[in-house]
Amino acid sequence: MATWHERFQSKEYVYGTDPNEFIETMQNQLKLSGQALAIAEGEGRNAVYLAEQGMEVTAWDLARSGLDKTERLAEERRVSVLTEQVDLAQADWPQDAWDLIICVFGHFPKDVQRKTFDGIRQALKPGGHFLMEVYSIDQPAYGTGGPTQESFLYRSEEVLEAFREFKILHFFTGEVERHEGQLHNGLSHVIQMACQKPAK
Repeated sequence: MATWHERFQSKEYVYGTDPNEFIETMQNQLKLSGQALAIAEGEGRNAVYLAEQGMEVTAWDLARSGLDKTERLAEERRVSVLTEQVDLAQADWPQDAWDLIICVFGHFPKDVQRKTFDGIRQALKPGGHFLMEVYSIDQPAYGTGGPTQESFLYRSEEVLEAFREFKILHFFTGEVERHEGQLHNGLSHVIQMACQKPAK
């Protein structure tokens, strides 16, 4: 926690203030509305973007300093984002609570990945969507951002297995260019997914 709290204490937004390109592209395509949750949201760039699209947004992050910057950015953009300090290793996921959940470069140990995927499946409303862009296990060779420990990165087969009961709207693994502040810069190897929970 100290590392992330310290990282976000600077006045500068270390990942920038523009939304992730994949999230913006999918929102333009899907025109999602309702209640959204952004997990491991950092400094709030994606949560604020979704609020600007008219969604009612909650942002979860471990670092209070990141949530403070989320609130500041939301105020600057004249939107509202509810912030909650949440450790995903211990998160209490509600049932059928959100129309959209997003995870952008949220990287955690494998046991927390599995617990988080379980929580996402539970917390989405029937018919709700999950959007994710994360680094794959091939990313460390690129040196353009993200963790170096393989256990914190993602495998395509694990992601697809976790959401095998969902309708897959988009799935991609491969190279993309990302320029997001100081820490995500250049050619990267990612996994992208957009999927929808079955309606009851």
